[in-house]
Amino acid sequence: MGKTKRPYPRKLARKLKQVRVRADMSQTEIAKALGVKERASISLYEQGKREPPLPVLLKYARLAKVAVDVLIDDKLNLPK
Repeated sequence: MGKTKRPYPRKLARKLKQVRVRADMSQTEIAKALGVKERASISLYEQGKREPPLPVLLKYARLAKVAVDVLIDDKLNLPK
């Protein structure tokens, strides 16, 4: 594997927060729904300080009823 760090999706954090807000859930509620043990992890995801693992991204996408690529592709926006 190369040593080059892969680019982080710049809009991911904002999209994850939008998913939670649109679902009318608190960070604690969404952590439970996504199977995330620490509520603080949700906060870190939404601040862009940490990237959620793929299984959690898949659960976010299912909650939002979108494909995972909508969450991670900066060129795509969440549907209204």
